[in-house]
Amino acid sequence: MGQLSLFLASFIFVVSPIWPLGENPLPGDPYVIVNKSNNTFAYLHDGEIEKVGRVATGKSKELTPEGVFTIIVKAVDPYYRKMDIPGGDPDNPLGSRWIGFDAKDTDGRTYGLHGTNTPKAIGRFITAGCVRFYEDDIRWLYDHVPLGTKVLIVDTNKSFEEVASDQGVLH
Repeated sequence: MGQLSLFLASFIFVVSPIWPLGENPLPGDPYVIVNKSNNTFAYLHDGEIEKVGRVATGKSKELTPEGVFTIIVKAVDPYYRKMDIPGGDPDNPLGSRWIGFDAKDTDGRTYGLHGTNTPKAIGRFITAGCVRFYEDDIRWLYDHVPLGTKVLIVDTNKSFEEVASDQGVLH
């Protein structure tokens, strides 16, 4: 029984979709870029830019972290712990979706891509560090990014094509 358990544990470890092995992202994997300089985002898949839109980022440049991060948490109607507001409540500033990533060694519940109950905030520098999306955009993105998807946050004057090319994720 011990050998069988070891075999099963090894097999699960190797084929598990939540434990990426090798290069990550793989060519063609979904990839999200957020540009803080103009509060925009791009979604790439199969080496092509498929969607571009507006977002809101940090009140000050240092609040929204820059770098390549990994999506590690996804939630529908997220609970807003800071103000004790349940998910689905119209007063919840997180909107209908939460896509959390591991910035600054956090657990995916501190920094995230999320919706908003205040659409007029999109395009502004207004958040405490997260990236806010229009509800239609975050719902769409939620359906297209699996756990393990990379998120690149930059502050640049380069185009999405240039940034994606620099990262090797554009055809």
